[in-house]
Amino acid sequence: MRRVFFCVLSGVLAAGCTLSSPEGSVDASALGAGPDQVSARGRDVAEAVDGLLVGHRLMAAGEYELALRAYYRASAERGVSVDTLSAIGSANLRLGRVQQAEQVLRRALEQDESFVPAHNNLGVALGEQGKWGEAGLHFRNAFAFDSGRSSEIRENLRLAIEKTKETGYIDGEANQLSLVRRGQGRFLLLETPL
Repeated sequence: MRRVFFCVLSGVLAAGCTLSSPEGSVDASALGAGPDQVSARGRDVAEAVDGLLVGHRLMAAGEYELALRAYYRASAERGVSVDTLSAIGSANLRLGRVQQAEQVLRRALEQDESFVPAHNNLGVALGEQGKWGEAGLHFRNAFAFDSGRSSEIRENLRLAIEKTKETGYIDGEANQLSLVRRGQGRFLLLETPL
């Protein structure tokens, strides 16, 4: 008698715990699954929104961490390509992960040496690290492959050229200092009047 009671009780409890939609199938959103965890119910996978497009929209909205996740998802769905690597590098750059961005953008350029966004963004990453000489080379490549159409790349190139020409002296300082020899091979820096 006890066994029958427990079997009936467990059956009633199990029936009361199932969540179903009007069609009779389990509703995944009722179980607390997020939108990226719910499969496209009743749709082909081809109709699902592209992770790269979602990531681009999230980047435009300033949601860089979410964009990075979308780019990783796109990479898993489409495979690792120059587009996904460049996008991942850009998101890492926006998140302040400059060295990670540099590594990923270099991988993107290994796949396609003429990919303009990867050259530009690698130049930005290198500039953030103070490597203006190499940054200028990547800005030059981006400018050349883009045929000079992008004003942002042109401005980045101008800034890199300006930074590589800086010597660390303010214009007036360079003329104020002179070396003077002081007996026995010792040199002394003296200020000279302008």
